[in-house]
Amino acid sequence: MSEERVIMPKASADDYQADFADGGIRPLNFDDFIGQRPSCDNLKVFIKAARGRGEAMDHVLFHGPPGLGKTTLAQIVAHELGVGFRSTSGPVIAKAGDLAAILTNLQPNDVLFIDEIHRLNPVVEEILYPAMEDRQLDLIIGEGPAARSVRIDLAPFTLVGATTRSGLLTTPLRERFGIPLRMVFYNPEELELIVSRGARLLGFDLTKDGAREIARRARGTPRVAGRLLRRVRDFAAVADAGAVDAAAADTMLNRLDVDPRGLDAMDRRYLKCIAENYGGGPVGVETLAAALSEQRDTIEEVVEPYLLQEGFLMRTPRGRALATEGYRHLGLQAPMNMAQLDLIEENPDAEAIDG
Repeated sequence: MSEERVIMPKASADDYQADFADGGIRPLNFDDFIGQRPSCDNLKVFIKAARGRGEAMDHVLFHGPPGLGKTTLAQIVAHELGVGFRSTSGPVIAKAGDLAAILTNLQPNDVLFIDEIHRLNPVVEEILYPAMEDRQLDLIIGEGPAARSVRIDLAPFTLVGATTRSGLLTTPLRERFGIPLRMVFYNPEELELIVSRGARLLGFDLTKDGAREIARRARGTPRVAGRLLRRVRDFAAVADAGAVDAAAADTMLNRLDVDPRGLDAMDRRYLKCIAENYGGGPVGVETLAAALSEQRDTIEEVVEPYLLQEGFLMRTPRGRALATEGYRHLGLQAPMNMAQLDLIEENPDAEAIDG
C-alpha cells in the first residue's frame, strides 16, 4: 500500500532495528514465550525426545498469518535443542548452489530456518527433497556432454520452514515436514502479558490497564502489539509523561488513527466506501479497488482478512457486503433485509421467465 500502516502484521525494518537497539525483546525459551500453548507443549515433547536420543529433530513447518511468532519459535527450538541456528528466506535461495553452500556448512543437528518457504525456486525445491529425507544432495556439475552427477552427504539437520501461505506449498514439500504446526491469533489476555513484558524490558512505565488498552487494539498479533507499544513509548517520552495508563494510551493510539477495535484509517475508509457509496453492498472487489485507488491484491490480502475475522465484512457470491457488526462500528443502522444478502439464486432461469 502507498501509506505506512502501524497495524500492518508484516515485519518492517523498524521492527528489526528496535529489537536490536533495545537488546531484543524476543523470548529465548518456552518459559518466556506467551501463547500458542498446544503447539509449544507438543514442541517441548519432540525436543526432549530428540535430545534424549542425541538426534536431529524431525523437520518442522510453522504456518499461519504474519506476526504471530514463527521466527521466534524457530529460534527457541534451536536454543532448546542446544544447537546452532542458521536463518534464510525462500526468495534469497536463487540457485541450487546457494542451497548446497548453506547445507554443507551446517554442523550436526543444527537448525536451518527458511522463512517464506512457499516462495522457493522450484529447481531449488527439488534439490531440497533428498536433503530432507536422505541427508544427501544430488547436484549436476558442468554443462552439456561434460556434465556429471555428484552426490554429497550432509550432516543431520532440522529444517524449520515458515509460511504465511500454506496453500501455495507443493504437496511433496508439505508432506516431508513431520511436525506441521498452525499458528493462531492471540487473545487479549495473552497480548496484555506480551505488552507488559515488552514494556518491562524496554524500561517503560506502563500500567496494567494501559497494557490492556494497547493489547485490545493489536489485532490479535504480537508484532502489532510491539509496534504500538514503541509508538506509545515515543509519545510518552516526548510529552515527558509519567506512568502511562489506559486514558493516556487511548489518547496516544487515537493520534495514530487506531480505534478501540484495532481498525486504522484505511480499514474505516474501506467500510465507509461500501456503506455510503454502495448501500452496504454487495459490491465487487474490482469496483472497490477502483473506488479506493488500491490494487485488488492489496484489498484481498491486507485490508480484508482482519475485517472478515472480526465479522465486519461478508464475502457473498455477489461481492462484498457489510455485516451487522460493520454497520454497528460505523454507527449506522443495519438494513432489515441483511439475511437476504448472501442468498444464492435458487432459480437461475428466473430472468428468462418473460417468454
